[in-house]
Amino acid sequence: MSPRILSVDDSSLIRLAISRLFSAFDCEVLQAADGEQGLAAIRQHKPDLVILDYNMPVLDGIGMLRLLRADPEIARTRVIMLTANGAPETIATVARLGVRDYLTKPFEDAVLLAKATRLIPLVPRTPPSL
Repeated sequence: MSPRILSVDDSSLIRLAISRLFSAFDCEVLQAADGEQGLAAIRQHKPDLVILDYNMPVLDGIGMLRLLRADPEIARTRVIMLTANGAPETIATVARLGVRDYLTKPFEDAVLLAKATRLIPLVPRTPPSL
């Protein structure tokens, strides 16, 4: 079964960039624009990896992480934080909440792929036969 990745970010451009980046691999990429939508998508689709922004409207990344970790059904979901906020206290807070890795924006595709590959299997899509 192909892994599912959920991109939770209020920037449609970031969500699109992540979708394009992972389109070369045999996986499904889902999107959510804020923490509430992200939690609903996690409960419904059970992604193998969540790529989560910190600063979002409605429910930010920290609030979403706290609710995620408090729900036994989804508490073990793997999360990579992808955010412009590189403050040491923020990194420490999300580490305590079980974030598996942390990456600041702007990000390099190869770095995000390397971090994701450590958490889920990413197999390149095979081109269609002629």
